[in-house]
Amino acid sequence: MAEFSKQWCDLNDSQMKSEFDINEIADGLEPNFYTPIICEGFGFIAIGKDANNEILLAMPTGETMTDENGQIHDSIMWEPYNDVIK
Repeated sequence: MAEFSKQWCDLNDSQMKSEFDINEIADGLEPNFYTPIICEGFGFIAIGKDANNEILLAMPTGETMTDENGQIHDSIMWEPYNDVIK
């Protein structure tokens, strides 16, 4: 089942029921922490906060990277909330 944030629904389909609120989740996070959660609408895979307590969203880049153990991971870019939610 696809999940959509309140912010995406507010901007794109106000009749659609959202599954979560980005701001509510971010309010529960300490700086430099994140929680995995997917928003199909905006395309992010996690919500986090930087050292300045600013909300960041983990956006997949479409590329992969290999870690020091040889495991392959999807590459992400942490984008500021205000750059994604427009």
